[in-house]
Amino acid sequence: MAALLLKRLTSQSIKTGNNCISRCLGRCILHETIPAQRSLGASVPRLSSWIHAKAFSTVADPQDERKKKKRSEPAFNSIGRKIHERVIHVLDEAGNDLGNMHRADVIRLMNKRDLRLVKRDSGTESPQYQLLTGAQIHKEQLRLRELEKANPKAGSTLTKELSFSSNIGQHDLDTKSKQIQQWIEKQYKVQITIKKGKNPEEPEQKMEEICHQILQTMPGLATFSSRPQPVRGGKAVMCVLRHLSKKEENAWREAQGTQKGDTLNKENRNNQESDVVHQ
Repeated sequence: MAALLLKRLTSQSIKTGNNCISRCLGRCILHETIPAQRSLGASVPRLSSWIHAKAFSTVADPQDERKKKKRSEPAFNSIGRKIHERVIHVLDEAGNDLGNMHRADVIRLMNKRDLRLVKRDSGTESPQYQLLTGAQIHKEQLRLRELEKANPKAGSTLTKELSFSSNIGQHDLDTKSKQIQQWIEKQYKVQITIKKGKNPEEPEQKMEEICHQILQTMPGLATFSSRPQPVRGGKAVMCVLRHLSKKEENAWREAQGTQKGDTLNKENRNNQESDVVHQ
């Protein structure tokens, strides 16, 4: 009887222990599963949030990047073998029209004849390109640079500004004149503003005379872009100096040569007259 009772107690204890273990394991599994489900749900954004984030994304649009690259590309340069268009209009190195060609055919022709591809006109329906040698590209780049130097774009000239009083000393004026000359040699325009001095006996035309005095220190180099004129209600005079153009430089040299010739002729006549008197 005692043995039977002991057996029943042992069986109940085992069942109770198993139930406790099951409940503990179930709680642990539940605690581990719920955060995992929450984190999984949090990691998957809702569609509306994804659309909103994409609409206000700071990542650059590839099309915008292409536009920036096109603007920054040199005016005349080889594009390599990266031809974005499928069909392009092609000219050969002699200027002959090869018509529309598939980019694969163009690349094969480039490899076969060791040529480079240069964009000529992107405004047409089929963008126009030309096949050129490296020497031809270099020669054309030099020509374009020389043309740009000879014909600078309007508004590209920078302007330097300088302001001082009309009672400036001669040494300081010479220093400022040298500074202005350096700017003029670098193709800058120079805006000079001369303020009226505090001396009441100062002549009214002194400010304008200083402008002319500065210009006279740069013969054959500079001229007035804007002649001296009163500003600030007559309390100052402003002028703008600029570099002489090529045509103006040539005219100045010719005038100088004519003046020298006239001077030499006059000296020769004076010498001849002197010789006649002595005879």
